[in-house]
This record gives sequence, structure tokens and C-alpha cells, in this order.
Amino acid sequence: MTLRPLSTVIVTVIVVAALSCAGFSLLGQRRLHDDRAEIEDLLSRYVFALDWQEPERYGDTFTTDGVLIWAGGTVTGRAAIVEEMRKARAADTDRRHSEPPQRPWRRRHFTTNLALRVAGDHATGRSYWFEFNDDNADRKAYVGAYGHSEDEFERVDGQWLFKRRQIFNEQRAQMAAGDAIPLPPG
Repeated sequence: MTLRPLSTVIVTVIVVAALSCAGFSLLGQRRLHDDRAEIEDLLSRYVFALDWQEPERYGDTFTTDGVLIWAGGTVTGRAAIVEEMRKARAADTDRRHSEPPQRPWRRRHFTTNLALRVAGDHATGRSYWFEFNDDNADRKAYVGAYGHSEDEFERVDGQWLFKRRQIFNEQRAQMAAGDAIPLPPG
């Protein structure tokens, strides 16, 4: 074999290896992008189910053994989370019926600033949340509450779900965040 064909083979092998590495890197970036989009969708489905008070849909955002830590305490398991949301909906319904007749008041929750770390079928996230409410006589919106959440996600059968969700609420002393920055590890 002459020197020229050997150098061509070596260059070809190097180029193919470099392109393969770049391809794997791009695939990894695409997967991370897809994971982020799917987890952001989960966060959106969660707040829509919360605001429209759909206990089953709310529960569907958690794994079967998921944990919710919120103003009502710690709730473990999807079935228990659904039941907790049924109680919350009933309490809101009772409250609405006790008020003078007018347009029903509404809450709308928002999540933002998602910091996310993904490792295979598990992810850790932190995000800010806030709630607009209009449960006053004039139905004028105001910020009803705000804080952040610390979440553990798990991909189950190709779908991201909450494995553990802890809600920190800056308007409740026992639920307020500490002094340390709550970014996910990694």
C-alpha cells in the first residue's frame, strides 16, 4: 500500500469518527430538548388540572407512588392525591355557595424559570410559581400566592410524571423557602 492511499484511509476514519461523535452529541441535545419540552408540558397540564379542579387529571400528573407536599400536608400515592384534590374542590364549592350570587371567582397558577437536570428516566427540577386570584367582591385580580417548587420527575412508559413535588409558599411561614438557593444538584 502506498503512502497516499494509507493517509486517505486514516483521514477517512478520523472524519467518520468525528461525524459519528457529532451525531451522537446532536442526538443527545435533541433528547434533552424533547425531555425539557415534555416536562414543561407536564407542568402546564398540572396547573390546568389544578385551576379547573379536575382531581383525576391532576392525579394523572403523578406516578402511582408519587408524593405531593403542599399546604394540605404530605400526600403519598396517586389515589390519595386525587382524593385530596376532591376535598379541595368540595371546599371551594362550599365556599362559592356561601357567597352572594355572582360570577364564580377563579384562581390561575403559573410556573416559570424552570431549572432542570435530566439523567436518563429521572430528572430534578426547580421552578417559580405564582397564583392570580379574583375571589373578592369586584372580581379584581391580585397575586394570591407565590413561591417555588422542588420536583423529582420520572419517565414511566415514555411519559414524564411527578415522582415527588414539594411546594414552597412564601406567604405561609411554615412553607417558606430557606436561605439556600434551591437549584437542582448537578
